[in-house]
Amino acid sequence: MQVYKFGGASIRDANRIKEIPTIISQYKGGSLLIVVSALGKTTNALERVLTYYMQSEVSQMNEALSSLQKEHYEIIEALFPSGHSIYDDINDTFEELNWILEEEPVEQFDYLYDQVVSFGEFLSSKIVAAYLNEQELHTTWLDVRDCIQTDNSYREAVVDWPLTGQRIEKVVPPLLEKGHVVTQGFLGVTTENFTTTLGREGSDYSAAIFSYCLQVERMTIWKDVPGVLSADPRLFKSVTKLDELSYEEAIELTYYGAQVIHPKTIRPLENKLIPLYVNSFIDWNKEGTIIKKLTASKYPPMIVVKNDQALLKIFSKDFYFVDELKFSNLFGVIARKQVKVNMTQNTALSFSVCVNNQPSKIQALIQELADDYAVEVTEGLKLVTIRYADQKSLEKVMDGRRIYLEERIRNTTQLVIDQNELLS
Repeated sequence: MQVYKFGGASIRDANRIKEIPTIISQYKGGSLLIVVSALGKTTNALERVLTYYMQSEVSQMNEALSSLQKEHYEIIEALFPSGHSIYDDINDTFEELNWILEEEPVEQFDYLYDQVVSFGEFLSSKIVAAYLNEQELHTTWLDVRDCIQTDNSYREAVVDWPLTGQRIEKVVPPLLEKGHVVTQGFLGVTTENFTTTLGREGSDYSAAIFSYCLQVERMTIWKDVPGVLSADPRLFKSVTKLDELSYEEAIELTYYGAQVIHPKTIRPLENKLIPLYVNSFIDWNKEGTIIKKLTASKYPPMIVVKNDQALLKIFSKDFYFVDELKFSNLFGVIARKQVKVNMTQNTALSFSVCVNNQPSKIQALIQELADDYAVEVTEGLKLVTIRYADQKSLEKVMDGRRIYLEERIRNTTQLVIDQNELLS
């Protein structure tokens, strides 16, 4: 069997959803497990709803929620005849969301985030499952919370692999004997039955979890790009499609910020030697990129750009060298404040670290370091990582630009530059 994952861009409107039966029909190996993300920009819209909710801005919240509901109804009106059961199903789902938003926001933000934002995947998966059935492709809708068990780390939940494996092996195979199965990406559940999320854009990871536990033949991610590219085509004029990547190289690229695949996706597949195909949803009959075990490969320069970065330059106030004891202290504070580190560099007197620009977390970090360290913060930056750089790719990124931080190690060059610098 195989696992297919459809991202938000591939199901962003009715016309794209109408293409899914054609893609699925090409598979002749039996039933598929299909993992879907929320439609289009639904997650962003639900984040806005949550922000208004937390700020008690009721009218703005209701307006944003009404707009989101309208978008979903426009899609189902283009897919289903009037009177279809999906109308009641989607209405009931929005009613469940309204019940949460009618209460005062007394819980922690991360917990509420997972309870609210998760509705995007419930809505999309119900629409896709119903449409496949409408097209006479027998499909069962599966609540992923019956399968993926996590801890209570809301927004970045950690999977309980043994229990998740047991649940998937028990629940999924009997459903697949009846036909296709559609479920949600991005989500899990705690032992107390509270919804969790696996990290932003985590639907790829969800598909990998199912692939690992079911030991599938292959997993396919359907994207709006032809495969894994050497750089973001929105930023660079000349890019190359990579026909194949090793598991290790894919892990490197996702670690540095390549957004085509979620960073946690590759390792479970590698552990079971399950190949990952990244294919175009638009040109579905063309070969995309295959990620698999490779003994040796030659790659072109590959450029990954991570936006919205901040550079922290940390000085010890006692003027002693930044030694091993100080590094231990610094990383301990960074971990406790949940500041995401993307690049580091140290000199005798300072320690520089490029991080995701999350002002509240950075300020909390600075406050805890204040007694022993002075911190200089530079915002409005981006981190550019070049794998297998040659002179042309280096000139493309460095030429005439101010470099705030530079690091070169084997096969990898990293540069911190101004956010407003255009790349081409």
